[in-house]
Amino acid sequence: MRRYGKHTDEDDIRSRPNRRGNRPRTHIRPKHEDAAEGMVLTVDRGRLTCLVDGRPIMAMKARELGRKAAVVGDQVALVGDLSGKKDTLARIVRIEERSSVLRRTADDDDPYERVVVANADQLAIVTALADPEPRPRLIDRCLVAAYDGGLDPLLVLTKSDLAPADELLELYGALDIPYVVTSRDELETGDAADRVRTFLDGRVTAFVGHSGVGKTTLVNALVPKERRRVTGQVNAVTGRGRHTTTSALALPLAGGDGWVVDTPGVRSFGLAHIDPSRVIHAFPDLEPGTEGCPRACGHDEPDCALDAWVAAGHADPARLYSLRRLLSTRERTEGD
Repeated sequence: MRRYGKHTDEDDIRSRPNRRGNRPRTHIRPKHEDAAEGMVLTVDRGRLTCLVDGRPIMAMKARELGRKAAVVGDQVALVGDLSGKKDTLARIVRIEERSSVLRRTADDDDPYERVVVANADQLAIVTALADPEPRPRLIDRCLVAAYDGGLDPLLVLTKSDLAPADELLELYGALDIPYVVTSRDELETGDAADRVRTFLDGRVTAFVGHSGVGKTTLVNALVPKERRRVTGQVNAVTGRGRHTTTSALALPLAGGDGWVVDTPGVRSFGLAHIDPSRVIHAFPDLEPGTEGCPRACGHDEPDCALDAWVAAGHADPARLYSLRRLLSTRERTEGD
């Protein structure tokens, strides 16, 4: 067996010819400076529908992106066939930096987080006041996810003809969350959509809520050209609705310049991915008081500095109670 010494010539190095004639692999990726800009509207089994120059384009993710996945709301760069014609397929080669991310896990023990929507400005939490009964713990979890992801929350309470909204609104009064209260008749006549629309113009709003609360009915009223299937049924045994939306979909707001993102109905909203230190950013009146907190303070401990901060009159005690109630949702189940 021949061994090469210290002073080898390139002629001494044996090389195997490439029978396939392929170019050698390189780690240098193309920049795709001429790629078109687009927005992801929906994702279905590896195929992504994107809006490019006002027309829908079917695309797939480029292999060079690795395991990084594009989600609804992502701003992306595409190359390939951008005609939008039938049986054509473009390629997503870049996912732009996200301004916000709404994430959830299947439950609090699941380490795998799922990005629901990217680049949304607002999270509309749709809850029925009855049939099915409201679940405050689920609302709390959605609020925590909104604050953590950089989205402004909006409460949309439906079916006010079946139960009053006062008690639920009082629970969230200290958080100063904007809200809209609607009835079943208003959903059918479109009056509910008109009032909700005033909070949506010029914004990207993701709608979340468990099944049977009227979320998809409301979305249909907001974007009548893109109606989604509605059953309106609530299981008589469990008191919960049946899913009518199976995938997230971004839709242009009718009569405005905003976007509505309809998401599948949720029955749980895991917060395993949430860092409690990020939730405090949504409480600017309390955040300065954390400077005296011990390291890694959970803000619900005997030596938490927020107690002294509130006692000194710097913030409303109801605000501290609301913060701690939200942070405690990871230790509770949604049905509590």
